Amino acid sequence: MAADHLRREESDRKEEEDNMSRDRGPVLKRARALGIEPQYLGVNKKSKRHGAVRRRKKSEYGIQLTEKQKVRFTYGLSETQFRNLFEKASKRKGGAGENLLIMLESRLDNVVFRMGFAATRREARQLVNHGHFLVNGKKADIPSMELKAGDVVSVKAKSQSSPKFNELKDMIITTPAWIDLNIDKFEGKITRTPERADVDLPIEEHYIVEYYSR
Repeated sequence: MAADHLRREESDRKEEEDNMSRDRGPVLKRARALGIEPQYLGVNKKSKRHGAVRRRKKSEYGIQLTEKQKVRFTYGLSETQFRNLFEKASKRKGGAGENLLIMLESRLDNVVFRMGFAATRREARQLVNHGHFLVNGKKADIPSMELKAGDVVSVKAKSQSSPKFNELKDMIITTPAWIDLNIDKFEGKITRTPERADVDLPIEEHYIVEYYSR
């Protein structure tokens, strides 16, 4: 029985890792599987499915995997990118899990999203890749670029007149406490390094540390 259970758990693990690494499943279904609201994955709608969903009790490994995938899919990283970032976070002073979350918040694509220049992190990555932004007045088209306190992110002058950005002037945009936005200038400044308390995703990062420490 124990051997059957281990084989079944290993099969479930491989299937989940495969499905999640391809990033092709419906977002609402994935959000339900991870136990988070679809908004964290960039979809502002709820599932129409009603009623309780039966779930098998997760093993310790299953819990660790789920917490890791919550963060990975929310910020839109591949498994390789996420693992590499975790390794960098582990080498910095302080807790690896908290460092990881702060580094994710400090990515250029996330900052663009947090400033309200994009509706989702996925859209933010696309806009950065297409060269619509400057950092401290210089071209910045690498979504993973890590920003720091004092950096200024701005929309390129020729992009400001596009419908995508011009309509932002009529919108009320709420930004985190560590960002100072000047929408009239299409720019925002990072006033301080984001802190653990600034991360609104319901996550227990110690499970991520345990996952990569196996």
